Amino acid sequence: MISTMPVTRKEMVQRASALVPKLCERAERTEQLRRLPDETTADLIDAGLLRIGNPDRFGGVGLDIDAAFDVTMELGRGCGSTAWCYSVLSTHNWMLGHWPDQGQAEYFADSPDTLASSGFDPSGARVEVVAGGYRLSGRWSFSSGCDAAQWVMVSGVGPGGVLLFLVPMREVTVDDTWFVSGLRGTGSKDVVIDDAFVPNHRVASMRRMLEGQTDGWLLHGRPGYRAPLYALMAVTLVAPIVGMARGAVETFADQLRGRKLLDGTEMIHAVASQLRLAESSAEVDAARSLMRQNTREILDRVTRGETLSLLDRARYRRDQAFMVKLGVRAISRLVEGGGGHALLDSNPLQRFHRDALAASQHRQHRWDEAAEVYGRAALGLEIAPTARL
Repeated sequence: MISTMPVTRKEMVQRASALVPKLCERAERTEQLRRLPDETTADLIDAGLLRIGNPDRFGGVGLDIDAAFDVTMELGRGCGSTAWCYSVLSTHNWMLGHWPDQGQAEYFADSPDTLASSGFDPSGARVEVVAGGYRLSGRWSFSSGCDAAQWVMVSGVGPGGVLLFLVPMREVTVDDTWFVSGLRGTGSKDVVIDDAFVPNHRVASMRRMLEGQTDGWLLHGRPGYRAPLYALMAVTLVAPIVGMARGAVETFADQLRGRKLLDGTEMIHAVASQLRLAESSAEVDAARSLMRQNTREILDRVTRGETLSLLDRARYRRDQAFMVKLGVRAISRLVEGGGGHALLDSNPLQRFHRDALAASQHRQHRWDEAAEVYGRAALGLEIAPTARL
């Protein structure tokens, strides 16, 4: 077992960087498997990267969740599906800090390397209040990383609104529905639960998480637990796209160095390719800088006990959607300039492109919706209660 002594963010990013060549080699097989290879999951665990999300008392390494976003961007240079699963799984372990203390202890009882997949759409759930807890049944889609998980975190509507339930995988059926164009290696299959009993200590209020009003701060003293949930959790699904865009920029530059035009001129001297590389790399750098700036700002402000206004939260959501827009646009521009070779299954460019387009389909990334919410907030208009802020 690896040491649980505190480590630096820089060290964790270096560990992630050391895995990138392996992830590049496995990327095509990851797609074919339609889930992470067992050795990739083992590598993430052995490097201690997944413990960034853990509360310190359960094997954490003394970092907050923003460090996991930097690791995600690094992993995304090698494999989009791996970066997506890493980001989701580490964030789930961070979210565990919002649960009642007994529920956290039960979850991590067997190992600090315990993992949970999820299903956050409550529409397919049936919830019944019973003595000591709830009876839960239903089907949830898009449960990324479920093949590697020992638990699942799913939502359902109960007293007081949406609740999140922790259920051990032995009580869950995984239905292999994941046949898709992008993010194929995430194994984001359906999970099905048939009349499971969930005790109260394994249930958390989504409303309290959304407002940063759980006992997470009191239990763990980690600033991230004082922030409104979406302000940080949404970055979980942005960081992989920025990482993929970084990988696409590096791949495009490498491929230019090895190609020649019809007249024998080296491709690196083609002005059109130079311009595409410059603009795409600028977009990626801008997205990465904006992500780091915003997450640091959020953590600094909640540490000081400040309350994030509705306009603040709308701005963070706007920026997150814009980062996605920048990442997808950067990759698309490079693929357009990659010629016929960019279409080959063996070319990472097409995989980065498909994975980023798939990742951008998440509701939280919809630019029109995020932009409207910000515009209304900035103009003092009423915001719909369904806005994810």
